[in-house]
Amino acid sequence: MTYINHIASFVKYNRNKNRMTQEDLAAKAGVGLRFIRDLEQGKETLRMDKVNQVLALFGYRAVPGSQKIKDPYDIFINHFNIKVHIYLKNKIILAGVIIGSVSEENEIKAWKFVSNNNAVEFQKTKNENLIQVIQHSDIENVENI
Repeated sequence: MTYINHIASFVKYNRNKNRMTQEDLAAKAGVGLRFIRDLEQGKETLRMDKVNQVLALFGYRAVPGSQKIKDPYDIFINHFNIKVHIYLKNKIILAGVIIGSVSEENEIKAWKFVSNNNAVEFQKTKNENLIQVIQHSDIENVENI
């Protein structure tokens, strides 16, 4: 996944979190609706000044830096409430469903996860003891099953 796809996931996540339509976001950022659509679809050739106009609404801007193995906003957008395999850095593979996120200072730090073994019971009882919290920094990769 390229850096622009991370930004696309981040923008879409924050737009939805703030209950904004693409039209609302375009108007507030001072960019065109087409630009927002291109940005959220991960178009590779976008003007960075306009990208930063959009990011500024959420208190961010694009700057050079190292890329994480799996962007948390990509996980939220593409793997949330779907059966997944989570590949941990310690080589353990977990199968189940990501049901929530744990945030600190507006940044996702960990994931609430229910394993396939506990999914049926959790669905019936909503027993919090069946939820496993997985630190985002421990994740190597996530794939939909």
